[in-house]
Amino acid sequence: MNRIFSVALGLGLMLPAVALADDLRADANAVFKPIPSIVPAVKDNAVTRDKVELGKMLFFDPRLSRSQIISCNSCHNLGTGGVDAGPTSIGHGWQKGPRRAPTVLNAVFNVAQFWDGRAEDLKAQAKGPVQASVEMNNTPANVVATLSAMPGYVDAFKKAFPGEKAPVTFDNFAKAVEAFEATLITPAARFDQFLEGNETAIDETEKKGLRLFLNKRCAACHNGINVGGNGYYPFGVIQKPGADILPVGDKGRFAVSKTASDEYVFRAAPLRNVALRAPYFHSGQVWSLEQAVAVMGDAQLGEKLTDEETKLIVAFLKTLTGEQPRVELPILPVRTNDAPKPE
Repeated sequence: MNRIFSVALGLGLMLPAVALADDLRADANAVFKPIPSIVPAVKDNAVTRDKVELGKMLFFDPRLSRSQIISCNSCHNLGTGGVDAGPTSIGHGWQKGPRRAPTVLNAVFNVAQFWDGRAEDLKAQAKGPVQASVEMNNTPANVVATLSAMPGYVDAFKKAFPGEKAPVTFDNFAKAVEAFEATLITPAARFDQFLEGNETAIDETEKKGLRLFLNKRCAACHNGINVGGNGYYPFGVIQKPGADILPVGDKGRFAVSKTASDEYVFRAAPLRNVALRAPYFHSGQVWSLEQAVAVMGDAQLGEKLTDEETKLIVAFLKTLTGEQPRVELPILPVRTNDAPKPE
């Protein structure tokens, strides 16, 4: 039987390579968790089929914006990793948003929403862009008036929120969107299969990248089920990037907490499906995953990664791409003459 052996350091023992792989998997399982194949529970919001179907319609409906040309999917495109194609999103009146749109995929696993964590959950997040003047620029009252003017939506809200006297509300709009977004998970990534015991799910190059990711302390910030998204950290722990990558005027979580120590602190980006969604960082100014890894080495670790190290880490990051949600484009309710007109 052909077996590859490696000398265990300091012990003079001959250990099979499979044992070393087991050690790597054990180390990885201590830091990460696989994405489940079932929809997770959401606090204070039962994820029912009717609610998910309603939320899907709302997610794709541009009539919820004041101009009636911008939908949730405009900035969180489900065909491109849950983000849009540009550095920052274009909103009402062709205004350019201040930050890169975070991915909606697996967002249910984040500790909070937005780069600065100002929304505690997906319900709160759903309400923000609709009202932001630079995004959809609408009002809760106008959203409710729009939905109430379409019998198809009125019926859908009654099914999704049975027993409520007046189910078409802005709060229920947010709950339905949250329920749909909770289904946008990407299980069965090759990395998850490796965590669950499939040794051949990732190759030797990718395993070396995983080991580097752990040894270089990348996992100090990017850990857990979403490989990030569960904590807040300064951007530029060791060395601040240039103003093109870290704009001076955007102080991150400081705008939420008003605490000096939170200046230039951001929620660690979740790295699930990261290979699908260039450009990178909250400023959206880095178009190469290799460059993004190099910037992290300089700014967060204080060391210049070699080209080979960067290549290996990127190889590992590409194993984080999971099965993408299969979403059938919904047929939206027909508007009536009573529905608010675009502005």
